Amino acid sequence: MLESNYTMPTEFLFVGFTDYLPLRVTLFLVFLMVYTLTMVGNILLIILVNNNSSLQTPMYYFLSNLSFLDISYSTAITPKMLANFLASKKSISPYGCALQMFFFTSFADAECLILTAMAYDRYAAICNPLLYSTLMSRRVCVCFIVLAYFSGSTTSLVHVCLTFRLSFCGSNIVNHFFCDIPPLLALSCTDTQINQLLLFALCGFIQTSTFVVIFISYFCILITVLSIKSSGGRSKTFSTCASHLIAVTLFYGALLFMYLRPTTRYSLDTDKVVAVFYTVVFPMFNPIIYSFRNKDVKNALKKLLERIGYSNEWYLNRLRIVNI
Repeated sequence: MLESNYTMPTEFLFVGFTDYLPLRVTLFLVFLMVYTLTMVGNILLIILVNNNSSLQTPMYYFLSNLSFLDISYSTAITPKMLANFLASKKSISPYGCALQMFFFTSFADAECLILTAMAYDRYAAICNPLLYSTLMSRRVCVCFIVLAYFSGSTTSLVHVCLTFRLSFCGSNIVNHFFCDIPPLLALSCTDTQINQLLLFALCGFIQTSTFVVIFISYFCILITVLSIKSSGGRSKTFSTCASHLIAVTLFYGALLFMYLRPTTRYSLDTDKVVAVFYTVVFPMFNPIIYSFRNKDVKNALKKLLERIGYSNEWYLNRLRIVNI
């Protein structure tokens, strides 16, 4: 962004969803509620995992990191989107745009690897229970997390640097509600073939390779489950994977649709609708998906509420004693 032989606008203007004010206010209220639930649900899940001894396992360690990523990339996009619903001019500076693109892409790529680690954890627990403590040691878990954040940050930095070295000598109107890569490439008046190739290659490598690992893990799990003679045992074993399968289906379905299509089939209006789900809505669902049928999380929440209730009762009793 420091070179002099390219053109960069002083600001980018988002098209957003609509210019009709009553609808913008309605959307503001809806997405404000969604963002609030996202923050509350994921923060609560992180607190539960880190303050309950029964949840100190690799699966919940990954789950707390998944909640952190959901909070992070939702926060990279949603507050600005909410502000633009009420603003007469939906603008963002080039540096703000670059930061938004970096954080969103980094956290989204990292989430692919966290979901893969969670699938591998289920594979180790179900298919190799005797080796589980070795396969999913604390060191292995930390390595998974470091790899996720490092690879996400590296690929994101490549995309941002190459995108903002392009010339934007035409329109500065972005047909989206945040600074995603495809709509910015569409604005450039220079050749974007390398950018498109890297977008397909890097995103394709991360998303496809992690998806393949998840698929193989669940294929092995399915074979192991089908070998269990008891139908009750099969149901109980596979139910431990149901939440993760739902989360993977939602997240990967949207990402593969968005970034692994030929550029000739890109439709920015369609992409905006799909992007709303994986950037704003799905992060709200993850705490619900992982806790709705999870007895461990329910018990941890119950203990936390009982502890809070006990603390409040103790505090009220102390106040009564002082008043007396």
